[in-house]
Amino acid sequence: MTDRKGRRADGWVFYDGDCEFCQALARRFRSTLAKRGFGMAPLQDPRVAVLLGLPPDLLLQEMRVLTPSGDVLGGAQAVTFLVGKIWWAWPIHTVAKVPGMRPLLRAGYRWVADHRHCSSCTVGASTGSRQKGVKR
Repeated sequence: MTDRKGRRADGWVFYDGDCEFCQALARRFRSTLAKRGFGMAPLQDPRVAVLLGLPPDLLLQEMRVLTPSGDVLGGAQAVTFLVGKIWWAWPIHTVAKVPGMRPLLRAGYRWVADHRHCSSCTVGASTGSRQKGVKR
């Protein structure tokens, strides 16, 4: 996949382009991830749904990473994968390997995703019950 400027990447990070919180994180980490071969694109880009092979109701549930080997990771698993690529984030990556931590990281990711407070969030709770513009 190439971005709108025709640049290719080894891997891709897909985020909710309608969410102010996600946009801020994407801006913050764009350079760091680009140095490691990752491009960034909003999940709302029509090419992303085709590339990931996800139906619309699942596409926006969590951020996704398309790894250089072609694996698709989502949510906490995607974050754990990415921090493993960043030398200064090694403590998070190491903690993720501790037995029993993955369920806690998944729960933490889900909590953050469900408690973002922006007026345009479209990513739903794990039940898919949140609608655009509805805060909890």
